[in-house]
Amino acid sequence: MWNLVNQYISDAIHEHFEYTRKTQLPCNAHARLFKIENDHHSYLVKVDHVQALERFECEARNHDTLIRDSDFLVADTITIGSSIEFCFLVLEWLETTGELEDWFSCGTTLAKLHARHEQQMYGLEEDNYFFDLAQPNQWHKKWEVFFAEERIAWQLQLLAEKGIKLVDIDQFVEHIKPMLPHQVAPSLLHGHFWRGNIAFAQGKPCLFCPSCYYGDREVDLASSELFAPLPHAFYEGYDSIYPRLDGYEERRRIYQLYPLLCHANMFAGDYLKQAASHIETLYK
Repeated sequence: MWNLVNQYISDAIHEHFEYTRKTQLPCNAHARLFKIENDHHSYLVKVDHVQALERFECEARNHDTLIRDSDFLVADTITIGSSIEFCFLVLEWLETTGELEDWFSCGTTLAKLHARHEQQMYGLEEDNYFFDLAQPNQWHKKWEVFFAEERIAWQLQLLAEKGIKLVDIDQFVEHIKPMLPHQVAPSLLHGHFWRGNIAFAQGKPCLFCPSCYYGDREVDLASSELFAPLPHAFYEGYDSIYPRLDGYEERRRIYQLYPLLCHANMFAGDYLKQAASHIETLYK
């Protein structure tokens, strides 16, 4: 397969490429990550079974969307290909470090993205993925309907199909709809905005692994506070451009249920307990 990767990259950059170094990188999803390089070029390569080709194609289009509509550094897609058994996504290598982390600038950059409001409905023109999970994006005119049905109900149904019933789905969906904002301008969301998908290159904020769609901007903010809250400077930067509204703390609890349910579907274990506990708090 790696000879095929070399060939696809050569065709994409219009010069011969053959890697001389290959390093496997840590990854918490099914795909395997590699850095390949020679003396002139470096690339990030995601590898998975051939059935994941559609997911890689969706991710590439999400990268293109963020490149077009945001000021974040986002890796360009070099090429996508497949063999009989495997598929691969080759991305530009962004040299990131733990130094020069300008979190205030990261906050202002996200706020500027959220403030564009160039879409009138909630969803996306195609379904995509959160991690390896299918993420439906059917267009809706009402935000509370989109989030309750396309996000929460969908994940609960996936668990139910595995024999895991955390709650009566229909009842819970109707319970949370009144808790969601009815008048909110759709923003382009990263969709999986947390510290693990944020880095800095020469002090500039970079984003990885987008799961884009149009929705309430607070979804990205709530996600950022769930597993590893970002530095306070990030939220200062965000609020300096596009201040959070009253009641955010209450809505945050609902929005954080979605990534919890996704993790419960993918990894089970303690995430199931966390999701069940979170649901209980939303009934109080």
